[in-house]
Amino acid sequence: MKTQAKLSIIVAAGLNNVIGKDGDMPWRLSADMVHFKRITAGKPVLMGRKTWQSLFVQPLPGRENLVLSRDVNLPAKGAEVFNDMDAMIAKGKALAGVDGEVMVIGGGVLYEAVLPLCDRVYFTRVNASPDGDTYFPELDPKKWRLVQQQPYPSGDKDDHAFVTQVFEKVG
Repeated sequence: MKTQAKLSIIVAAGLNNVIGKDGDMPWRLSADMVHFKRITAGKPVLMGRKTWQSLFVQPLPGRENLVLSRDVNLPAKGAEVFNDMDAMIAKGKALAGVDGEVMVIGGGVLYEAVLPLCDRVYFTRVNASPDGDTYFPELDPKKWRLVQQQPYPSGDKDDHAFVTQVFEKVG
C-alpha cells in the first residue's frame, strides 16, 4: 500500500538538549557525520536560513536542499527558498514521492515547529552537556517510541561518545 512521504527530523543533541552555539555545533563527531550522510542521502533536506548559512558545503550534495527564510531573495545557490513552512514541506514531500522520506535538518526554530508534524526522529544523543544557545525540544515519551539504538564510542575524530536512536510517533 502506498502512503504519503514521511516527514522526519535528524538531530544531534547533548545530554542537556543543546544542539548549537553561535551558529555552530558544539562538538565534532566524524562518525555521526557519516551517519547523517547515510540517512539523508538522496532525500530532500529542509532547513532554516541559519542552518543553510552554517553549512560547510552548499548545497548538500545528492539531496534537494529546501530553505525556509523570511527573505525570499536569500542568496542560496543550489537550493530552493521558501517563506512558508507548509509550502516547503509540501514541496519536500512531492520531491520524495510516495513511500519516500523528507528530512528536516535544523535548526532549533524549525525543529520546534515541525516536531508535531513529524513521523520519525533520528536522534544522536551526544555524551556531553555543552554550553549552547539553541536547544532541541524534549520528546514526550507518550508521543514517541524508541525503536532502534546504536552506541558509538568516542573515536579519534569524535569529541565524545554518542548513541544514535530512532523514534517513531505513537499512534
